[in-house]
Amino acid sequence: MTVKELGKALKDMYKNAPKKEQVTMIHLFGVKYHSEISQAGVREVIEESGIHSTYRTELNKAIKLAKYVRPIEFLK
Repeated sequence: MTVKELGKALKDMYKNAPKKEQVTMIHLFGVKYHSEISQAGVREVIEESGIHSTYRTELNKAIKLAKYVRPIEFLK
């Protein structure tokens, strides 16, 4: 994925998060796309998404967490 695509995906997940779960969606994004984000650069992805730069810390935490967890898909 390009930086632009990653930024859009992060923005969409953040904006469409259930109430009070925006940070959770940043974590999920980081776990799901950890390798792509690492290649593109955390700062670049955050800037492209348009979310506040302080969320860089949360995205870095999620990338580290990705070694230990995997996202699951919920059945609707």
